[in-house]
Amino acid sequence: MDEFWLCFVPLFVAVNAVGVLPIFMGLTESLERPAVRPLIAKSMITAMSVATMFIFFGLQLLAAMGLAPGHFMIAGGIMLFLTAIVDLVPGGARRRDVSPDDVGVVPIGVPLISGPAVLTTAIIQSQIYGVWMTLLAMFLNVLIAGAVFWSSGALYRFLGHTGSLIVSKISHLLLASVAVKLVLKGILLIVAPQ
Repeated sequence: MDEFWLCFVPLFVAVNAVGVLPIFMGLTESLERPAVRPLIAKSMITAMSVATMFIFFGLQLLAAMGLAPGHFMIAGGIMLFLTAIVDLVPGGARRRDVSPDDVGVVPIGVPLISGPAVLTTAIIQSQIYGVWMTLLAMFLNVLIAGAVFWSSGALYRFLGHTGSLIVSKISHLLLASVAVKLVLKGILLIVAPQ
């Protein structure tokens, strides 16, 4: 059982469901509350599917493409940064109507729940603790993320529209910061591999 928790905790830290809750709220603020539930399910299925693929084939996939985990982190960071910037600049929120089909898969399923840090951690954990234990740990983390996102409705009711708008803008600023961190970490992994 100790091995399971040793496998689980790094993934829990990487997923950081509570930390990305404000980002989730910002991305779903224009949706009616009933539309958010299927979006959460879709994001969980997407996140777990991508994580499962990477747990089984991640190293081989990256190697076949001549990529290292650092390259993957840089690409994910750029993707998150672009998502954040579009919502931060004046008029950016009007860029498109949010479709649950789109936002549930990208960016919530990937890269917010199963982002480069999570997928890289999952690859490493599967090498240390085995595929099945890593899958179980990842599954539990995705369930936790879903439960946290599910609670966003209560938080929205508490904050109201103006409070949610403030949280949304702050969360996108935090998302941009996380994106920069991912890019820098990816560069460090390439320049100075451990």
